[in-house]
Amino acid sequence: MPEASRSYVPAAGHHWLLPLYDPLVSLLGGDTARKALLDQATIRSTHRVLDIGCGTGTLAVLIKRLHPDVAVVGLDPDPKALARARRKAERERVSVQFDQGYSDELPYAAASFDRVVSSFMLHHLPVQVKEGTLQGVRRVLAPHGFLHVLDFAMPSSRPHGLTRLFHSSEHLKDGAEDLLLVLLREAGFDDPKVIAHRPMLFASLAYYQASARASEPGVA
Repeated sequence: MPEASRSYVPAAGHHWLLPLYDPLVSLLGGDTARKALLDQATIRSTHRVLDIGCGTGTLAVLIKRLHPDVAVVGLDPDPKALARARRKAERERVSVQFDQGYSDELPYAAASFDRVVSSFMLHHLPVQVKEGTLQGVRRVLAPHGFLHVLDFAMPSSRPHGLTRLFHSSEHLKDGAEDLLLVLLREAGFDDPKVIAHRPMLFASLAYYQASARASEPGVA
């Protein structure tokens, strides 16, 4: 698969850190935090689920392992991370569709997913790309669908510790909770809110939830 044509921030913040990403995130509590995200998402066997910024596929594979009848799609611009994701799915003997692409250019039909999830990804994006991403997610969500996001609960101040090592991008300053809630409302979501916080070593995590308006299916 060819390299992505646009620039992007890899899952670990730097390409050379990619082999260390999964073990370190697990060590810091990321796997437990992702499991809590799925508990909040109340995924059912009839659902189609999209994981945007799926990285090495941990969340997408976990969804399929916990919900074998669910159709799961993972999207990420990084071909090296996707290669790891596909190998991970093969080891777990689960079928997940992994696509290379960008979150603000979702290559899927309107109203084609019941749940869209994202973990540790949105903070990478500048505001304009966040806007396009959320508008695209709103478009591909079916009526009564939900977006569930897990990300760092970042203030506007500079990150520190391992959070800064893995996520040194200047876009971290755009990850404040209030801004994301505003962007969700502007993208057409109903009742966007922070539903929980969770401590993580060297960081704090926030869980977001927003719903699609049943009266306007597939509208961005």
